[in-house]
Amino acid sequence: MKLYGIRNCDTVKKARKWLGDAGIDYEFHDFKKDGLDTDRLSQWEQVTGWELLLNRRGTTWRKLSDDVRDNISAQSAHDLMLDNPSIIKRPVVEHGDTVSVGFNADDWAERFKH
Repeated sequence: MKLYGIRNCDTVKKARKWLGDAGIDYEFHDFKKDGLDTDRLSQWEQVTGWELLLNRRGTTWRKLSDDVRDNISAQSAHDLMLDNPSIIKRPVVEHGDTVSVGFNADDWAERFKH
């Protein structure tokens, strides 16, 4: 299992604590510090759709101009997420052949039970 996010993100902190408390081994990738390549992002977009990955609730989204927000497309969202990984909804988890976005303790308990 690989968990992608930003170290100081509250949701990522909760997810990492949950995994630790559940005794689940995972690798953490901080895409602000360690980067994110276009191939990985494209894979996530194919599985989840770019709309799910794009965090429209965060401060990074709110700081964008109205023109950028009003004219967002698959390509512009991809470019935006590569340039500003903070705008990706977190955490992103690769587990087996699946990719999931966000953290929900009940959902995770069901999906990641041993």
